[in-house]
Amino acid sequence: VQLVESGGGLVQTGGSLRLSCAASVRTFSDYVMGWYRQAPGREREFVAAMHRNGVIANYADSVKGRFTISRDNAKNTMYLQMNNLKPEDTAIYYCNGRGITIATKGDYWGQGTQVTVSS
Repeated sequence: VQLVESGGGLVQTGGSLRLSCAASVRTFSDYVMGWYRQAPGREREFVAAMHRNGVIANYADSVKGRFTISRDNAKNTMYLQMNNLKPEDTAIYYCNGRGITIATKGDYWGQGTQVTVSS
């Protein structure tokens, strides 16, 4: 399993970015997909996750109403639309895939993409 993030960058406070995570897997819908982030000197934290059906989603309280997770199972890709960005959103954002079948069981991570929000 290979997960590759893209879309990070530098943006001003209040700006927007869209992250993508492309997965090299046989059946993308066999994975619950999520985003995590890690700021300097802090633990990695949960941001958002989406069920295999592409409908049910969960968000950290800190991003509710500003971030939207989505997935396209036909393209093996997950997205994170980030609006109204704040300096405290600055972090490395990691894509996570969690296999939910016997054949795909496991926890997989991308290499991360840097998001920097300037004040």
